[in-house]
Amino acid sequence: MKTLSMCVPPADAAARKAVKPTICYPTATLPRPDLPSYLALRENLRPVEALTVQPREAATWEIPAGHFCRIICTQGPQVGDLNLFNAHQLDERLYTGKTRALNGTHVGLGDQLFSNFPYLRPIATITHDSLDWYGFDEFGGAVHDVIGTRCDPYTHNLLSHGDQYHHCCHSNLTRALADKTGLPLRQAEAHVHDVLNVFMCTGFTKDTGQYFMKASPVRPGDYLEFFAEIDLLACMSACPGGDCSAEHSSDSAACYPMKVEVHAPQSLPEGWAPPAWNGYDRSHGRG
Repeated sequence: MKTLSMCVPPADAAARKAVKPTICYPTATLPRPDLPSYLALRENLRPVEALTVQPREAATWEIPAGHFCRIICTQGPQVGDLNLFNAHQLDERLYTGKTRALNGTHVGLGDQLFSNFPYLRPIATITHDSLDWYGFDEFGGAVHDVIGTRCDPYTHNLLSHGDQYHHCCHSNLTRALADKTGLPLRQAEAHVHDVLNVFMCTGFTKDTGQYFMKASPVRPGDYLEFFAEIDLLACMSACPGGDCSAEHSSDSAACYPMKVEVHAPQSLPEGWAPPAWNGYDRSHGRG
């Protein structure tokens, strides 16, 4: 947390702290989708699937390339922890670290979700966010983060001195993925990865830099929507923390079901095709 210091500051400490930051990954040259053409497709969508994610549980569903997926708040404020996979190859999955580096700590309209190495390509594009009015609040909080890892039974066990809790999002995702794929639990668990925290309101404290959460501003009827750039397998847990206003590994928080819808457009943007895997030759200097 960098709150303790044992070292004497150098004479030029103030000048060193005053150095202006540089954005690590300028994205002016990053290929971006033609967002208006995506948005135009939303005017004529046909629903093809709908399902409910029960509180403190997870569910899986498939989103064909070129389809839209909506994650919807239904009965009350509820956070969802979302994993995304290549539907044909589980080794390719959402890479929140690079998604964060290229978009920022929280994602919204027009942002792309990227897959892991060695594939590194956009696998989904956000096309609607009914919470885009929230922006960043006075605490530095915002919604839909790609910084939290998911609540898990290992950290819970560590912090609670041995408690065994089985409905953390990590366990929920593991069970759901095992049920979908037929993999043993421990093999399925190896594929569960850091999440997009749908509807969760988070940030970092300004004094200690600690990851914080606060009550989600989501209301029934709000939804986050994305366009599948490749065939996707999605897996989402309705977090046991509910709106994550106080705790996130609990049977006492008010939790609600979440709805998922998959919609097919009448057509696709002219010239659109699923993006290819990353073009790096993987020689790593030893070709």
